[in-house]
Amino acid sequence: MSELKLNYKRTILVGLAFLSISSFWQMYDNVIPLVLRETFGMDESLTGMIMAADNILALFLLPFFGGLSDRTSTKLGRRTPYIIAGTAAAVILMNVLPVLDNSYSREAAPFKLAAFIVVLGLLLIAMGTYRSPAVALMPDVTAKPLRSKGNAIINLMGAVGGVLYLGVAAVLYPTSKVADLTHVNYQPLFLVVSAIMVIAIVTLLFTIREPELAAKNKKLEQAHPEWNLAEDNGNGRERLPAPVKRSLVFLLASIALWFIGYNAVTTWFTTYVSQVMGEGLGGASNCLLIATGGAIVSFIPIGIVASKFGRKKTILSGIILLASCFIAGFFLTTRFSSINAVMFVVFALVGLAWAAINVNSLPMVVEMCRGSDVGTFTGFYYTASMIAQVITPVLAGSLMKALGYPVLFPYAALFVLLSFVTMCFVRHGDSKAEPKKGLEAFEAMDD
Repeated sequence: MSELKLNYKRTILVGLAFLSISSFWQMYDNVIPLVLRETFGMDESLTGMIMAADNILALFLLPFFGGLSDRTSTKLGRRTPYIIAGTAAAVILMNVLPVLDNSYSREAAPFKLAAFIVVLGLLLIAMGTYRSPAVALMPDVTAKPLRSKGNAIINLMGAVGGVLYLGVAAVLYPTSKVADLTHVNYQPLFLVVSAIMVIAIVTLLFTIREPELAAKNKKLEQAHPEWNLAEDNGNGRERLPAPVKRSLVFLLASIALWFIGYNAVTTWFTTYVSQVMGEGLGGASNCLLIATGGAIVSFIPIGIVASKFGRKKTILSGIILLASCFIAGFFLTTRFSSINAVMFVVFALVGLAWAAINVNSLPMVVEMCRGSDVGTFTGFYYTASMIAQVITPVLAGSLMKALGYPVLFPYAALFVLLSFVTMCFVRHGDSKAEPKKGLEAFEAMDD
């Protein structure tokens, strides 16, 4: 049916909201730990606790504002008001942070530290108000049969946002520029990222008419009741057989474990290379940029591999590769005083390994349910990953404080290898259906 062709241009424009979100979070995870430690003198445990705050808030804010936007009705639509207001508040608040950072470095004062923490908390709330509405916008304007392709593009746009930030950081803060500085001024970086966010959302606002598109899509879906695949067992719920439940529990445990390992590295890497290798933000950003690029170029090949060998085997292979890369990262960072070409190769393989895991894990979760429970099971996936991201900044930070920074990579490798063990007990979710190819291979990429 011609009416069911995905409008790629429109979906890319809708994805600008996720691009802005991803660009911000990439910067937040890279820069804020450095500021907390180097400017405010916080130890690793306290820094880890603060870095975990966004994930704790997300457990409450994301479902609340997602549901609130469902019940909202304005001339701009249900989601757009939250996207505009959240972005505006975030852009203002985020540019206050480097002002307080610079001021404290010139003359330390308790009220400046207190102000920094308060503004940081308000910024996290602002970001939490519009992430769910931004993600929900795509299904609002996209027919059900096309949402996998739509989700692929949305998440690809998120990856582009992360790459934009990493590229900017690498250019503005090379090691040669910041190596001898007693304090680094991050104001230019915050300004550029906020400009990316504003340009993305303004473009979205002027090109996407949410009410019109949502109404058109709703009318289309009403004409196709067969798209509703939900089935009721008589009490409004569906039950899973015990073996499937067991597989689901082990799969969710695996997701939590590999996120604990992977996010420890992404959260602490910039601080780690500063302490262990004496490298600045630019060098660390180059490594993370290569890892992100490695993941992006790997998604389509990974989809082909999974179609031939299965999701579970592909994930297990990715786990082994990721753990091996983290072990290699330990030796490379402790034996060399500067980032080198071998490290770039290792981080490209990190991206490949993460793609092998991330592309296939969410489809395995939702494969274990029927259509009526896809949202619930997707929630299971994000709950497992979010809990891990709450735990690992604090746990890894405390271990680095107690045992030294070099423990980061062995810590990450250990938890990733533990996920290999739990994945071996997963017996369901490896669909034998015709696999997704091309852009659809991106559909599991998120956050």
